[in-house]
Amino acid sequence: MGTQTEPGEGGPVDPSLGAIMSERRQLINLAYRLLGSLADAEDVVQETYARWYAMTPKQQAAIEAPGGWLMKVASRICLDQLGSARARRERYVGEWIPEPVPDPAEWADGRPGGSAADPADRVTLDESINMAFLVVLESMTPAERVAFVLHDVFRYSFAEVAEIVGRTPAACRQLASSARRRLRGAQAPATSVEQRTNVVRDFKQAWDAKDIVALIGILDPDVTAVSDGGGRARAALHPISGREDVAHHLLTIATQAPDLTMVERTVNGQPGVVLQLDGVTVSVMSLDVSGDRITHIWGIRNPDKLRPWTAG
Repeated sequence: MGTQTEPGEGGPVDPSLGAIMSERRQLINLAYRLLGSLADAEDVVQETYARWYAMTPKQQAAIEAPGGWLMKVASRICLDQLGSARARRERYVGEWIPEPVPDPAEWADGRPGGSAADPADRVTLDESINMAFLVVLESMTPAERVAFVLHDVFRYSFAEVAEIVGRTPAACRQLASSARRRLRGAQAPATSVEQRTNVVRDFKQAWDAKDIVALIGILDPDVTAVSDGGGRARAALHPISGREDVAHHLLTIATQAPDLTMVERTVNGQPGVVLQLDGVTVSVMSLDVSGDRITHIWGIRNPDKLRPWTAG
């Protein structure tokens, strides 16, 4: 394809390659928020670049804003995938939880500065990436999700969103509005990072001490725990509700696997914990906190979703 080469192949380099590849992180951020899966996001980005390089140099040169073109193509690929994702998840073993991501400084094996992932593949953490937010996104229709994420998170105009979704700007405005109502209905009162950190620390101490009374005391009366093993790891197939039942379930895990170690980590931008066996992460727990109580626990055990936590 003219003088273009892929990175690392040597030879002449397309002068526009740097600008094109610099969009990679933005594309990963978009696709992860839309799909809830880092692995699927990576596939979307690869397909997006494949479509770019399938064009002739003349076709590429005719595109005034390559970054915008890449985002548009990635969004449409995600929209198509969201339509089939529900059918795939109906066949999923147990509960499906979005794939957790660590803090960029903790990306590989819990070691700050780990180098297992290319920096361009790391997800930028903000409020649109916490697990509670992603779980609500899962309840939306594909069109709602794409319209909301593109407009409210990535600040696309509704005219631009309409071109991607294939609906009118007015219809996209309604989709985003519906998505916001879903979020407002599911959001807990804001809790400071300091409060969250203290609650998570108390949670870890209760786990370490196998103190059922302390554990019950830190869980909300209506707490819900959801596990995702994907048929690849042992996990509860259905959500567990109520602090007594959740506390007993957690302590059963601690008692049956005494070699497990709980470590405080950042999970999707929020204080959380991981369970490690011989220093290897085998489970990631994302915790939603309201005030001084844990309201939701999402435990991801499917090893396919733990790659950023285990690759070293």
